[in-house]
Amino acid sequence: MISTNEIHRVIDAVWRIESAKLIASLARLVQDVGLAEDLAQDSLVIALEQWPQSGIPNNPGAWLMATAKHRAIDRIRRNVALERKVEEIGRDLEIQDRLTDTGFEATIDDTDDTDDVGDDLLRLIFIACHPVLSTEARVALTLRLIGGLKADEIARAFLAQESTIAQRIVRAKRALAEAHVPFEMPVGVARDERLGPVLEVIYLIFNEGYSATAGDDWMRPALCDEALRLGRILAGLTPHEPEVQGLLALMEIQASRIRARTGPGGEPILLLDQNRARWDQLLIRRGLTALVRAEALMSARGPGVMGRTGPYVVQAKIAACHAQARTAGATDWSRIAALYDELAQLTPSPVVELNRAVAVSMADGPAAGLKIVDALTSEPSLKAYHLLPSVRGNLLAKLGRLDEARAEFERAASLTQNSRERELLLTRMHSP
Repeated sequence: MISTNEIHRVIDAVWRIESAKLIASLARLVQDVGLAEDLAQDSLVIALEQWPQSGIPNNPGAWLMATAKHRAIDRIRRNVALERKVEEIGRDLEIQDRLTDTGFEATIDDTDDTDDVGDDLLRLIFIACHPVLSTEARVALTLRLIGGLKADEIARAFLAQESTIAQRIVRAKRALAEAHVPFEMPVGVARDERLGPVLEVIYLIFNEGYSATAGDDWMRPALCDEALRLGRILAGLTPHEPEVQGLLALMEIQASRIRARTGPGGEPILLLDQNRARWDQLLIRRGLTALVRAEALMSARGPGVMGRTGPYVVQAKIAACHAQARTAGATDWSRIAALYDELAQLTPSPVVELNRAVAVSMADGPAAGLKIVDALTSEPSLKAYHLLPSVRGNLLAKLGRLDEARAEFERAASLTQNSRERELLLTRMHSP
């Protein structure tokens, strides 16, 4: 007989796998993301109550879905206001049929929603990243609804208070409800515009895992894993979107370096010092395959705005240059600098320009890079950005201007909130 603890572990695993599909399908039925999550949680509670006695069903996901749909109908029957809402919207004839048909309960178990799950999940991703929400809210809601993470897990990942994350999620769901955001896919230009924020959220999650902004660990690989999972889901649901493939390629290739980015004590190891034998070749191959797919999709679109390379594809090409270099010395820095030129044209920003300065310094010498960096020192948006003095200190050290380099490393150390990075910068300050 399976122990209660083992059943609870199974339920947790099933929830992590099935929750997004469950919430997505329920949201299509009830047209309310918050209510859909409540119903999904209800089914989870029932599973926790019943499975220790009845055993784990053969298809746990289908069991949860059927249970949640029964709860949905019970809720609708009791909630006149929601019933009126469904009648006014008139979008989901399936619900209305079940409300009026005395034999609808039997229909639930016989209905196969498999063909709708992908569309429902894609809709849920777009809803979680809706422009009506702040970036912070989009990240939290995406991890909650699509990732299946609990508020305390999200809080730990971002070093935030659990209450803060919980409130952020509640406010996000309330904002969607108050804005009457329909549970539907945007189309045409609106879909293209909405895709950008979705990709931004996934990459923000990845970046926070790859280079943690604060705390005692330089990386949080679990966040990288979650972002990769989200990226792979999105790529599977939108196979003809080159920028989705580009983002996936970028994350796969960057994630390949994770094992080589820290030493035995968790200390950071910078790119040029990494043992490339520790890079994950499977992830590199997956990333390069996604990049080829992205470039093919771009080519298929032909010339013009719709056919031009997107910023995630360009960044993936940069990552590929590093991945394909057998040694740090074999890196094609001239190509990387040219790609950063292209990226600066697509998405001009001070951060892109700072990264371009690093590539130019490697291709044309530290003086050429320093010239670009010096032009950024008066940029207001980089005033508290620790990587600006860090990069400047590195270039000054290469030019033999050691006192200036020490001052820049000290300033960078004072600005970073990550203790591991601070230790690295202070080390550089003492021996630039």
